[in-house]
Amino acid sequence: MAPEAELALIGGNVLTMTSDNPRATALAVSGGRISAVGGDEEVQRWCGPGTRVVRLDGRTVLPGFVEAHGHPTLEMVINGPDVLDIRPVTCATAEEVLSRLRTAVAAAEPGAWLGAFGWDPLLQEGLPPIDRALLDELCPGRPLSVMHNSGHSAWCNTPALERAGITRDTPDPPGSRFERDAAGDPTGAAFEAPATAMLLGGAIRPPDADNFATLMGHEHDRLARAGITTVADLGFRRDARERVQAFYRSGAAKVRMRVYEVSVPEMRTDVLPGEDRDDPMFQQIGIKIWADGSPWVGNIATSFPYLDTPQTRSMGLTPGHRGGANYTRGQLTEIVGAYFPLGWQIACHVHGDVAVEMVLDVFGEALAAHPERADARLRLEHCGAMTPEQYRRAAELGVTCSLFVDHLYYWGDVLVDGLFGARAESWTCAGAAIEAGVPISFHNDSPVTPPEPLRNIQAAVTRTSRSGRVIGPQYRVTVEQALRAETIDAAWQLFAEHEVGSLAVGKRADLVVLDADPHAVPPEEIGDIPVRETYLDGRCTFRE
Repeated sequence: MAPEAELALIGGNVLTMTSDNPRATALAVSGGRISAVGGDEEVQRWCGPGTRVVRLDGRTVLPGFVEAHGHPTLEMVINGPDVLDIRPVTCATAEEVLSRLRTAVAAAEPGAWLGAFGWDPLLQEGLPPIDRALLDELCPGRPLSVMHNSGHSAWCNTPALERAGITRDTPDPPGSRFERDAAGDPTGAAFEAPATAMLLGGAIRPPDADNFATLMGHEHDRLARAGITTVADLGFRRDARERVQAFYRSGAAKVRMRVYEVSVPEMRTDVLPGEDRDDPMFQQIGIKIWADGSPWVGNIATSFPYLDTPQTRSMGLTPGHRGGANYTRGQLTEIVGAYFPLGWQIACHVHGDVAVEMVLDVFGEALAAHPERADARLRLEHCGAMTPEQYRRAAELGVTCSLFVDHLYYWGDVLVDGLFGARAESWTCAGAAIEAGVPISFHNDSPVTPPEPLRNIQAAVTRTSRSGRVIGPQYRVTVEQALRAETIDAAWQLFAEHEVGSLAVGKRADLVVLDADPHAVPPEEIGDIPVRETYLDGRCTFRE
């Protein structure tokens, strides 16, 4: 007789994401790991008096979802009490945004520095052009800073600019810039971190010892509700490491973290790759670089111009505008050359096809110089305008891609009608990536869009926007391919495929229970399938 299991899930539809045993009806968990996967009768042999038995009643079990590109230590602050949430998912209209800002200004204590996140004129149609004068009008006499929903640009009013100490003599931080007028004085706008962070200044209070665990606990609850059991933090800052590790030591964590530190001129030397590889919950595995910016801001490096439309004019773009990269080829080579030989995985944010080509050039040189790192799993992030030809080149280099496919759902209409026309048909073309042989994952880049793995799957399978518009149907993927991009292939990107991402004997019992099988519902309804339960190491972290 088999040893008694701690947990058994029986009478369901188990999608294992393995090739040798793709479907089952039940599984057992012992010591936080999967001890049996198979039919009900087989798994019931593991049940004893002390076994907690969950009757699935036909519901579907999958490996816990893997969010391969998130920002949990940022989102816990952005969605915290100190920041006004004006994102399109919260404020659908321009009127709501402006009303929420005015209400917050009226209620604020005198002299308080107000901060807001989520300004998006493309989705919140009718917003006035944002600049220092508008923010001075909205909030006279006290500091106000507003960040774009993409996180790639920010603005502040005159008191905030003064409080932040940014003058004509303030240098542009590496990889970012302050906008300046013809006389060289800062206008109150900034592009890319860390310049945007400096504009926000005192508006966002860094978490302290008293509230860090509370904020991170709320973030873990949010992820667990979405069925996520592993999240990658693509923008981790070294000053958060000690507190994050303390949170994990407390036993309160509901989600595993794999973190990528922001690249800085001074290389990190106190932590080297692999030092925490035995920690199943928290590991630092990589370095994050931003090669270009956001399509919604206009600072992505493309070979083609933006359209001249009301939408691009609302962004402040002139006819024929093309964005640029944050770094020169030489600067990017220097950054990759500093970290890659040490063994770090490199993840590079990139949208424009020109920036993609530059990153692939630099990655190719690094791999050629260090053949011992053939399994480096170098990553490209978002990949909006990446072409099918570039995916084929990525495959040849062994480069993997994480796609922000939710862009199609939220911004699909704007991409085609407002920004790029026919060029938008191949935006985040997951089908081309898979055809080329590139392993891919999907992500939500929270807080830009909410953590919603099932909506990602729907978007990749249908390539349909919220209005019902189909965008580049030739680049659709199958439901099975999309599920892999949210489970085992995403785990592979994080060097975690031996522990999570599929349901097999010996792997960690990270599970999500859904109301329905994504294969069995109409593709346009996948995103609305309810998440009923989430388990981490066999421990229930969410139950509806």
